[in-house]
Amino acid sequence: MTTCVVVKKNREIAIACDSLVTFGDTRLSHAYEENNKMFQIGQSYVTLAGTAAHFPVMRKLLTGMGEDCKLNSRDEVFDTFTKAHQILKDQYFLNTKEEEDDPYESSQIATLVANPYGIFGIYSYREVFSFDRFWGIGSGRNFALGAMYAAYEGAASAREIAEIGVHAGAEFDKSTAGPFQILSFPMQG
Repeated sequence: MTTCVVVKKNREIAIACDSLVTFGDTRLSHAYEENNKMFQIGQSYVTLAGTAAHFPVMRKLLTGMGEDCKLNSRDEVFDTFTKAHQILKDQYFLNTKEEEDDPYESSQIATLVANPYGIFGIYSYREVFSFDRFWGIGSGRNFALGAMYAAYEGAASAREIAEIGVHAGAEFDKSTAGPFQILSFPMQG
């Protein structure tokens, strides 16, 4: 799977992810394929956890939405991912079935978005969270969350905390490895 994190501290935003792709027990490292797990849409950076098929689909879908892809607030993210869900079903043949008694159709994707307006997490039923400090997704998230929690108060920057998070994921999660993509930028407003 992966380790992806977002952090907000001292008016700075950071997003980071690893570069390992796995297929069952097989590891496809950065040495064999570029494995970029983060992409840019306007002022936003997006990273995903889940099947490798999500990356080209979501990159193509979100960039293809043009003006309909708005990611600067919790409500805009919700509206965008609600529209994206319908496109996933209609154009990309998304299998929405998880459990028989699910309350909504699943998009089967966990996503993090970072931009100068905030850090957001989107889950499979289009639940959108706007985080005040940090968050993580992927198989290494628990290691990343613990490390970022321990480092948050003493760290000088969001970037430093994000780096600590992905490194902790790589240290303890068998499905996470560097090199890492780490970006940071100032908050707006």
